Amino acid sequence: MFGFTKAELKLLQKLNTPAKIQDFLERLRANFEKNGETCRSPRMVLLKRSAHCLEAAIFAAACLRLMGHKPLILDLKAHRRDLDHVIAPFKINNRWGAISKSNHAVLRYREPIYQDIGELVMSYFHEYFLDTGEKTLRGYSRPVDLSRFDNQDWMTSEKDVWYIEKYLQKIPHQPILTKTMIKNLRKADPIEIRAGKLTLWKSA
Repeated sequence: MFGFTKAELKLLQKLNTPAKIQDFLERLRANFEKNGETCRSPRMVLLKRSAHCLEAAIFAAACLRLMGHKPLILDLKAHRRDLDHVIAPFKINNRWGAISKSNHAVLRYREPIYQDIGELVMSYFHEYFLDTGEKTLRGYSRPVDLSRFDNQDWMTSEKDVWYIEKYLQKIPHQPILTKTMIKNLRKADPIEIRAGKLTLWKSA
């Protein structure tokens, strides 16, 4: 199925709820790209047993597809001084949730309780800040259905799937703030900043 081996499918089919997919991703080490930047397929995530946020979102989308969902990912666009973050949105009982791997204590899983994609995205706003406390989330892409890349074997390729990252960067993003809103933003509190520095995996 979709090019996966029987052994791979046996593992993936056990991840039959969004919560189980998230739990599996939590057990994978963070990919710090020490040997160079990567954009691994779900097969290579299984092989390497590590992932960064984009690789995890692509992996989650593949798992969701096996459950009968559309394989969706969505890019959260940050201010140029910060990094984008990618999530895998899903819909249950007409409400949106998201699978999200982060090495930090923030920008993580969302329960399927949000009425639309915009509301889901805005649930990440107050967590998205620099060590200075500056809030940096600025926009988001539409959900991208990864089945558009089926002819490139995005789920099982042994090569990096950079074309997915490039596609995310070139598509339009919906802004969430006006210039006035940005000017009036309050910085995160010191205790929020300290909490945001908590990490699950150490890079060393």
